Amino acid sequence: MEILHCAYWLALAFLLGASVGSFINVCVARLPYEKSLFWPGSRCGSCYQRIRAWDNVPLIGYLVLRGRCRSCGARFSVRYFVVELVTALAFTALAYFLVFENVRQLRFLADFWGIPFCVPPREALPLYVHHVVLLTFLLVVSLCDLNDMEIPLTVTVTGTLVGLVFATLLPWPYPESLLGLRQGFLASPAQGIYPWPVWYPLPDWLPAGSWQLGLATGLAGALAGMLVLRGVRFLFGLGRGIEGLGVGDADLMMMAGAFIGWQPVVMAFFVSVFPALLFAIVEALRRGEQHLPFGPSLSAGVLITLLAWPAIGPHVQLVFFDPLFLGVMAGSGALILFLTAYALRLVRGK
Repeated sequence: MEILHCAYWLALAFLLGASVGSFINVCVARLPYEKSLFWPGSRCGSCYQRIRAWDNVPLIGYLVLRGRCRSCGARFSVRYFVVELVTALAFTALAYFLVFENVRQLRFLADFWGIPFCVPPREALPLYVHHVVLLTFLLVVSLCDLNDMEIPLTVTVTGTLVGLVFATLLPWPYPESLLGLRQGFLASPAQGIYPWPVWYPLPDWLPAGSWQLGLATGLAGALAGMLVLRGVRFLFGLGRGIEGLGVGDADLMMMAGAFIGWQPVVMAFFVSVFPALLFAIVEALRRGEQHLPFGPSLSAGVLITLLAWPAIGPHVQLVFFDPLFLGVMAGSGALILFLTAYALRLVRGK
């Protein structure tokens, strides 16, 4: 589909993202210090004068003021503009790739219609809202982790509850048609907003499309995300003798699991290793620090895994839906992690 045909919707996504980016800046500046998000209003950090509403317009306000306070001329951090711009571009990219390119390979019940604005099918709206809400929470925790090496529990708990609401309202296989699923057993679970159900084939007490199945999928995801990271933290600490991951990282994955389910959140942990290595190299060259926040890498792993699940899922189905194989793989992985951490302890002598 030509990008010009959907320019109207992409422009709306950009404006929405810029506005959400402005709110993310407020969250990052206040939540780690347990301050209210709504009171007091935005103020200059130097002269403490209230920033006027028209100066607070996302992106435009910063450019008009040239990054300075209108009252005292003090510089505002360029981070505020960058966060708004990155969030706007991310919202736009999600709109294009999720809705118009359909990288999740979902089967909508209706095709695109409407000229000249190319109105998307109605099922695309909850898909998009689900993904941008997850993205918003991930951006908040990632920026908090980068700034303060801390992930606020208030964000992850709120995100987990929101994720469970989405799971209950959008149970697998939505937006797939349930008619095709009732015609017989499918060798591979169909794709939905939640990539896979909590288990497959479905047990009789969790019918497809039911709120019970959706809630079970979200709860299993939250539990798996938390336990995997806490398990890794415990085994690494046991073998290495020092902490390898923060508790906030486990809370982040708990939140992500409520949005995507337990199979993708487990895979996301392994996928996050690659952005973590890249991030570590960049930070080592820039600042030479050894202690790096893992939250941004975990967030990147979650998004990559979710968007690439049509390519990842078929290759890992045997692992996640065979209890014996799953148990063997989990036990082997835990043993390898412990032995690797212990070997590092012996080599480094501490």
